[in-house]
Amino acid sequence: MKKKTTGFRRKEMLWSLAFVAPPVLGFLIFGLAPLLTSFGLSFMSWDMMTPAKFVGADNFVKMAEDEKFYKALYNTFYLLLGIPLGMIVALVLAMMMNRPLKGISIFRTIYYIPVVSPIIAISLLWQWLLNYDYGIINEFIWRIFGVQGPNWLGDPNWVKPSFLMLGLWGGVGGTMVLYLAGLQGISSTYYEAAEVDGASRWHQFRHITLPLLSPIHFFVVVMGIIGTFQAFSQMYILTPDGGPEYSGGTIVFYIFQEAFKYFNMGYASAVAWVLGILIFIVTLIQFRFSKRWVYQD
Repeated sequence: MKKKTTGFRRKEMLWSLAFVAPPVLGFLIFGLAPLLTSFGLSFMSWDMMTPAKFVGADNFVKMAEDEKFYKALYNTFYLLLGIPLGMIVALVLAMMMNRPLKGISIFRTIYYIPVVSPIIAISLLWQWLLNYDYGIINEFIWRIFGVQGPNWLGDPNWVKPSFLMLGLWGGVGGTMVLYLAGLQGISSTYYEAAEVDGASRWHQFRHITLPLLSPIHFFVVVMGIIGTFQAFSQMYILTPDGGPEYSGGTIVFYIFQEAFKYFNMGYASAVAWVLGILIFIVTLIQFRFSKRWVYQD
């Protein structure tokens, strides 16, 4: 009897390992191995043609002296402005959509379509919309205000605002759905009690709605910062060379150029590790201070 039980347990263990093996192997091959390889390359000089040469901390010293790196870092931090803007617009839309109106589901779907659309297709669409000569946005500005619109992708002062508009249009629908789910999860008894106490609509929004939506605020901020630090596709389509005065080059775009345009794989690996550590520190700080303002019902 013990032999049958032992055989069954061994068979069960083998099947368990068989089911667990694919994701574990996938992580080891496509996750851990490239991670360790890039760490080693960050201390080397390698152009993918000749053998790699150990250079110590030279890549990090070069990074600290590279003005282009700081420009890419500034551009990336600038795009973080899109997170609070998107949260405000998404919350307003969610409150408008949280009404039992006829056909409201159609509008919810319309606002969510950009979220599931390919980022390349969206970028190509906005490349046409933002065109200086025949773009729809400048045509609209001319017809309404009678003035020529800005050179969105050709003027260094307008490149980053263009990216903010694209990100706002493409991502607000997903945040809206999250806020909509949060609003529908708030019990009406809170608002009824507040009305009995004489609270105005503003006080209800400030002291009930916003605190009870704080877990969603936290999720949107964390994921938004990580996503912004990793932004690349729309920059590559709209400003393939980084834009005028490198005004459209984000940190990931900078890594891409160094790795696959200039073939500085060692230097690119060093920048990638600095980016990874930066994302880790920022995320850790957010989790550290989340207990002060995230309300858990």
